[in-house]
Amino acid sequence: VAFVVCRSLEGLETFSYLEELILDNNLLGNDLLLPRLPHLHTLTLNKNQISFQRNTCKILLDHLAEVVPSLQYLSLLGNIACPNELVCKEKDEDDYQRYRYFVLHKLTNLKFLDTRKVTTREREEALIRGAFMKVVKPK
Repeated sequence: VAFVVCRSLEGLETFSYLEELILDNNLLGNDLLLPRLPHLHTLTLNKNQISFQRNTCKILLDHLAEVVPSLQYLSLLGNIACPNELVCKEKDEDDYQRYRYFVLHKLTNLKFLDTRKVTTREREEALIRGAFMKVVKPK
């Protein structure tokens, strides 16, 4: 186990056997680019600036699927992309569930998303409807 304190993600590619990466509270956005980390199974991006603006979150999730193929645990709590009824009164549990389906559609190997285990039913719904579950507000 290695603990690395850094102000950028530069040089992260040298840790190719990294298994857990915590990037909470770093002002990271949808333009986050990680190097290929084939052994990474846990990634937390809590309290950053990840949102569902246009297709940028889809692009981020596609990027994660490509560069961290072993990812099993992802947490996006505290980001705009992760609807939270405790923080925003316009959001409810249905919004959060749609978000989960969308993320699970993109990252099919996840076993945990945020603080909750991925259920068999969620996985099935994500396969069927996940592509259409991106949470957006009409203009």
